[in-house]
Amino acid sequence: MNLPNKLTILRVIMIPLFLLILLTNWLPDPQKRIIAVIIFALASFTDYLDGYIARKNNLVTNFGKFMDPLADKLLVTSALISLVELGDLSAWIAILIISREFIITGFRLIAASDGIVIAASWWGKIKTVSQMLMIIIVLLNINTTLFNYLEYLLMGAVILFTIISCIDYIAKNIKVLKE
Repeated sequence: MNLPNKLTILRVIMIPLFLLILLTNWLPDPQKRIIAVIIFALASFTDYLDGYIARKNNLVTNFGKFMDPLADKLLVTSALISLVELGDLSAWIAILIISREFIITGFRLIAASDGIVIAASWWGKIKTVSQMLMIIIVLLNINTTLFNYLEYLLMGAVILFTIISCIDYIAKNIKVLKE
């Protein structure tokens, strides 16, 4: 079990803690949101860090190839569903994002059965970063004109990057469906 894989496991372990803090009434709303943002931001940072360490030190493993994207999807999906539950995010946005993840995961599974690896694209990475930033801003729930505009801007960017990255993956890998 190398360091990148330990960071991935840490990210998975942080998800229930994030949910427990955010969705219970143990703490008053401003404090629990700040703590939830810190946990989410740290978990998000481990996504970058584990990939960086794995590539830099040639520590890429099959476990990491499987668990890293799964951990990312669990983290983001948990946050999106929580934001819908709290009334901070429209369900259709969460459904759009989660649907894209199912589509791309399906493509990857079909490709993997033929021995083809579909690597993450730049569009996918931009989508992930924009999602994580949007989640942090929405979680903060700062009700000012500037933050409201920033929320809408980030939501628009996430929707755009989600659609573009989905089309990009499909267009570049359509041959997977034809084989």
